[in-house]
Amino acid sequence: MYEPHSNGTFPLRYWFDASYYQDGGPVIVLQSGETDATGRLPFLQKGLLHQLAQATNGIGVVLEHRYYGTSFPTPDLSTENLRFLTTEQALADMAYFAQNVVFEGLEGKNLTAPETAYFGYGGSYAGAFVAFLRVQYPEVYYGAIKRTISSSGVTEAIWDFWRYYEPVREYGPPDCISTQTKLINVVDNILRNNTKYTPTLKSAFGLEDITYDDDFAQVLSYPIGGWQGRNWDPEVNDPSFYEYCDNITAPALVNNATANATITVHQLLAAGGYGNQTSTLTVPMLNFINYIQINYVAPVLDSGITFDEQYSTHNQTFYDQDDLSQDWRSWPYQYCTEYGYLQTGSGVPANELPLISRLLTLEYNSIICRDAFNITIPPDVERVNKYRGFDIAYDRLAIVDGEEDPWRGASPHSPLAKNRTSTTERPFLLIADAVHHWDENGLFPNETTATLPPKPVAETQMAEVAFVKTWLEEFNAGKP
Repeated sequence: MYEPHSNGTFPLRYWFDASYYQDGGPVIVLQSGETDATGRLPFLQKGLLHQLAQATNGIGVVLEHRYYGTSFPTPDLSTENLRFLTTEQALADMAYFAQNVVFEGLEGKNLTAPETAYFGYGGSYAGAFVAFLRVQYPEVYYGAIKRTISSSGVTEAIWDFWRYYEPVREYGPPDCISTQTKLINVVDNILRNNTKYTPTLKSAFGLEDITYDDDFAQVLSYPIGGWQGRNWDPEVNDPSFYEYCDNITAPALVNNATANATITVHQLLAAGGYGNQTSTLTVPMLNFINYIQINYVAPVLDSGITFDEQYSTHNQTFYDQDDLSQDWRSWPYQYCTEYGYLQTGSGVPANELPLISRLLTLEYNSIICRDAFNITIPPDVERVNKYRGFDIAYDRLAIVDGEEDPWRGASPHSPLAKNRTSTTERPFLLIADAVHHWDENGLFPNETTATLPPKPVAETQMAEVAFVKTWLEEFNAGKP
């Protein structure tokens, strides 16, 4: 179980598919990351994990991360018992797995590392994780695909990650981005500088029962966050970002009933510093109000719970819960202690209008750190950045990112990182038009079309299969 002075054990879940296995084939381990691993099981049947297993006559594995799913080392998730949740200890789990696993039905074969080639694979946090794995345990994992897709490998830990929304600004529809920044600026100008209009503003959206202004601002910032959920795979694609943009850029009211709020909206635009733009911003603001009411107000009214219960970050009673059913605690503990990645509006330079409210500060976003775990200082990002952050590199470590991923700014493809030349030993690939680990997904043969998967994704997957096959040949050639 690790941590100093502990030699306990716990069950770590995994699933495998040996349908394609032949002698000499590798084991390809998909690290499931910060989620219940059952959600990754489709990748044993379709997607890059399946493609790699098929192409190499290998075994595909989905491995659960400690403190997720049912792989808990402790009887509860108290702060004291979360001390076993660190990147280093989880890396040791994945190394131990490779050195000790015995696959059911293949008991007569030695399929452990280093006798058998092991390749790690992961996306997002898990993408960074397998990159660190390749550096920390090079003798165990012969290669790793750090699918960053702009964040499938968030290798640079960053406390104030305000740049999360910059790819949205750069690649999103210009009319939507321009409208969004103005609408949020109206909100901020009222909440920060013209507070006598704050009750009118909240009531216009139907959110007058949200106690804290920063919680209110957070709700208004939710829709733009749908950018990350975009995916080429129709089964997992989240269309909400473009639905929202279509709303706030529509030339006419989406819901004629909101016309009743026109006078109020004129008052709010004036109070927010845009009184001279009522002719162009009234319809967008009314459609913004309508979108929030349909998607964030109506569901709460139907649920019977209060708006503070649904949306408030100021909720000590909630944070005090720490039994195993409170599995929400695991990832926040990790980002409060090691990673950061707090997505703020306050961090955006003063000469730019943010896409989310400036009320979303480090202080606000770290409430969970203080109230759930009594962590009152920034995370120790050096625990992560010791692996070289943006500059992480190793033979047989592939860096694969999505051009439009909001997490790209924390990856080796960040605009702040050095450019690299891609080679077979150190692939460095950027998938055009892609968002978050788009190379992970796949379709069954009868589901493919002329445009699915998209050409950039299909070409990247083919390249990944090709260099892994080359790595496997090198591994087998090096055996005594």
